[in-house]
Amino acid sequence: MNLHGAKHKLGVTIAALTLSLSTALAQEIVPQTYCNPLDIDYTYMVYNSARNISYRSGADPAVIEFRGEYYMFVTRSFGYWHSTDLVNWNFIKPVQWFFEGCNAPTAFNYKDSLVYFAGDPAGYGSILYTDDPKSGKWTPTASISNNIQDSELFIDDDGKTYLYWGSSNVYPIRVKELNKDDRMLETGVKADLINLDEEEHGWERFGENNFHPTLKEGYMEGASMTKHNGKYYLQYAAPGTQFNVYGDGVYIGDSPLGPFTYMKNNPMSFKPGGFTNGAGHGITVKQTNGQYWHFGTMALASNSHWERRLCMFPTYFDNEGLMHSNTAYGDYPRFGPDHPTKAGEHCGWMLLSYKGKTSVSSSQMQVKKSTSTDNDYDITEMPLEKNSEGEILSQVLTDENPKSFWVANANNDQQWVKIEMLNPGKVYAFQLNYHDHESGIYTRTEGLRHRFTIEVSENGTDWQTVVDRSNSYKDSPNAYIVLSQPVSARFVRYNNMEVPGNNLALSEIRVFGLGLGKKPSAVKGFYVKREEDRRDATLSWNPVKGAQGYNIRWGIAPDKLYNSWQLYHDTELLMRCLDKNTSYFFTIEAFNENGISEKLPVQEIK
Repeated sequence: MNLHGAKHKLGVTIAALTLSLSTALAQEIVPQTYCNPLDIDYTYMVYNSARNISYRSGADPAVIEFRGEYYMFVTRSFGYWHSTDLVNWNFIKPVQWFFEGCNAPTAFNYKDSLVYFAGDPAGYGSILYTDDPKSGKWTPTASISNNIQDSELFIDDDGKTYLYWGSSNVYPIRVKELNKDDRMLETGVKADLINLDEEEHGWERFGENNFHPTLKEGYMEGASMTKHNGKYYLQYAAPGTQFNVYGDGVYIGDSPLGPFTYMKNNPMSFKPGGFTNGAGHGITVKQTNGQYWHFGTMALASNSHWERRLCMFPTYFDNEGLMHSNTAYGDYPRFGPDHPTKAGEHCGWMLLSYKGKTSVSSSQMQVKKSTSTDNDYDITEMPLEKNSEGEILSQVLTDENPKSFWVANANNDQQWVKIEMLNPGKVYAFQLNYHDHESGIYTRTEGLRHRFTIEVSENGTDWQTVVDRSNSYKDSPNAYIVLSQPVSARFVRYNNMEVPGNNLALSEIRVFGLGLGKKPSAVKGFYVKREEDRRDATLSWNPVKGAQGYNIRWGIAPDKLYNSWQLYHDTELLMRCLDKNTSYFFTIEAFNENGISEKLPVQEIK
């Protein structure tokens, strides 16, 4: 090669490298995110199988770190999940396990040497242990521990072992001491610890939105213990797992046996609004980097009150030692645990699909459903409607209600859903929330899979495939899918291949990203009135043009607005979750597909 040819080749190479580098720089770095409810392969329940009610559920999670990795134990799942990053979970089928699975399980990592586990559905059973949870091999202790319903096993730094338990609207959370060095036998030390006080704590009142016409006593259950800076944080769930206000509170003590004092910023984990509600009966786990996470139970409650899902929120201890979690926009995409400064916080992607115009391939039924305050459910079956092109319309797949659902005529590759979003946007992620409609599955079943593709379009005519799971073996009843690069779209089309059960059924297709318009302006006319019953407050505000909804934040100080309530469309809210003798501070913000407005100045309500 002559000198001219060599120079030419070198120039082409440099130009190609420059182009490659500029292309790489143009690629957006999409962060690791996760979305509640968590995307795992939830188990079908044997509970209610005698009534031919088939549904998946995941509840009462016990999550531990062990040798730098994580294990999650879930009610009646016939096994447990393993993760290295708290986002991607793989199921482990144990060699032997409790018959019927385990109910409200507990697990504890003792000095990275042994994992102890308990959680028998009958309320008694052996405590198991292993030094290799990945293998699925466990050894039972040679003794029986009674009264371990909704139990929490806690081993202190001095090796003393405690079992907390209780699930009742009458009896308290209790504790007994065990001897871990002698077959977990009871030592005789027992104590009654805490009970609900609904007359003082509004959030502990039974019922949807803390109201029930006849039953006044909430359920106290799901004890959990976290030790932090020498203090003992006894967590408990109330008032009932099927309700939007299911949350976790905390009592703080100087000893595992108490006495314990009610934490003034309760509830600690609370998510009454938004798409999926509830954040109770969970456990707090410390990540290897020191960040705390609270795993909890969300109330799906469509096929059954015991139909539930799991959630995960970042958790903190403030300068007063008050424990709190961040549940704001709690079912929107959130930064993953690997984020250096904002782990678990809302990542800024908004909901593009809300109230999108939706058409479907076929329709066996469409049902609008919600939990009632005086009956089990309010149910409306929707009439069949078609658009001018003859396509069947759906009103339930973009309404932000996980209980409502659509059932197709079949489970095959002829079934589809098309959404025309109200405005175009930059799409980053999807969440597919499948519904179990007469699935006929009643236990942990291997080989289940969700196969589909997702296409997007800017004009409804030219389509681009952005997700291809046509050959997937993944079982994802709440599939959360993040694109490697965002795409511009106005239309989204889900194409079915295969799902578990007899018919394709969905409760919601959610599209996340950023709109191309303006954020809403700040809310005006925000008014909070403390009612005669000081556990109640009525909030009202003026509607904001272009807003999808509003997010209310409140707490016990201007810098401690730890709780939030997300609403769509409504401009009034009756909150019945306040503590009677506590002053509160409130603010509000509006949101839409383009972002979140400025918050109003905080106002104090005595």
